[in-house]
This record gives sequence, structure tokens and C-alpha cells, in this order.
Amino acid sequence: MGKAVALVTGASRGIGRGIALELAAHGYDVVASATRLEGPLQETKSCVEALGVRCLPVAGDLADHACHVRLLDEAIDAFGRVDLLVNNAGVAPATRLDILETTEESYDRVMGINLRGAFFFTQRVARQMVRAVQTGTAVRPAIVFITSISADTASPNRAEYCISKAGLSMAAQTFAVRLAEYGINVYEIRPGVVATDMTAAVKEKYDRLIGEGMLLQSRWGTPEDIGKAVAALAEGYFGYATGAVIEVGGGFGVKRL
Repeated sequence: MGKAVALVTGASRGIGRGIALELAAHGYDVVASATRLEGPLQETKSCVEALGVRCLPVAGDLADHACHVRLLDEAIDAFGRVDLLVNNAGVAPATRLDILETTEESYDRVMGINLRGAFFFTQRVARQMVRAVQTGTAVRPAIVFITSISADTASPNRAEYCISKAGLSMAAQTFAVRLAEYGINVYEIRPGVVATDMTAAVKEKYDRLIGEGMLLQSRWGTPEDIGKAVAALAEGYFGYATGAVIEVGGGFGVKRL
């Protein structure tokens, strides 16, 4: 049957690349998607293949339904199936604006990629996974949604991002309910403050907050931290925990007095 196959969206850099590399280290062949085929996505391909597995880079905008069809078709043509889907692709608002000033354009862009795109792409991949289960060709089928601590922590200067992640959290729950009968586990991972291109612009702010004790583990998170969590789920170490919400945020969510 061959190696298990993982499809990771938003895999050109940051958390997505960290996930792709960790899965490759665990023996997964990887379909890595991003908006552009050249540049960083090719770097991900090289890093993944250096670990002794195959990598198929695929370009496409997840906000575009037509790209969903092509992306999955290319993955199936190359590997025959997708065993693990990691919904990681996401964008922040181009400009952080107070919720009273949020524009329709920014709202639609963020929601289109982060929530609408992820929802309908998952729907398409889930149908393929169900068929694989029914034909006995699936290998530990699972879906992982990468959301954010912003799924339940409000930031009024990027409301559209928080809303998209909250919606994605419920998408994970509803897919978990629907796919349980097929043995397809669905999980949500909520990264905390992770050092990526997306957070580079607010580094000074979070350096200060971390220094003031915002986190129990007083450091920035890394893409590798998220990758390890995804690998643990993919390997079945949480096999009796479909629907689980796992925060990887250095203790951000622990309530304290």
C-alpha cells in the first residue's frame, strides 16, 4: 500500500513547513500546497525530500473552489490517496483595524481563505477518505485543523481573523461528528504565539508580554512545536480522542489567580 500520504496546506513556510518536515521525519510522503509554486514552496520540497520521502508541491488559492478540485486531483494522481489532511493555510488581515473600522474587503478575504476555503476543501478530501475507508485502502485516516488561540481569545484589532478561527473550530467539531462512523478522526490544534512571518510585525509586543509572564513556558512557540503535535495525532497516539482541541501555546490558556 506504500507510505501514508499527508496533504498540508500553507506549507511554504512557518507552521506549515514545520508540520510538513515533522511528518516527513515520521515517514509520510507529503503533498505541500501554497499560493505560489516557486520560491519558498520549492524550499519546503527540498527539505522534505532530504528526509527520504517524496514531496509534491502544488500551487493554488484555497479561496478558489476550482483549485480544490485540481489540488486533490494532483495529490491522487501522484500518490493514489490522501490519508492525513492538515488544514493550515491561513492569512491575517493585511492591516490591523479596530473592529469599528473593519472593511468588508478584509473580512471577505480572511474568511474566504481561513474558513470558507478550509471548510469546502475538507469536504472534498473527506469524501475521498470515506471512499478509501470503504475500499480498505486508507492508512490511519485523519484530519487536523490548525486554528489559533484566537478561536476563543478576542482581539478587536483583527476581529475578522478571530471570527474565522472560531468558525474553523466549529468546523472541526462538526466534521468529527460526521466522520466518526468511518473511523476518520478529526482534531483541532490551537497554536499560541509562534515565531513566523505572520507574527514578525508584532514581535516587540509579544516579547514584552511573554517577559511579563503571559505564558507559563516563557518563550515563543516554534513551527516545530506545532509539527510535533500534528505528528503525534497522525501516528495515532490520540486515537481515542476524536474531536479533541489541543492548545500548543506554552500554557496560555491556563486560568490563574
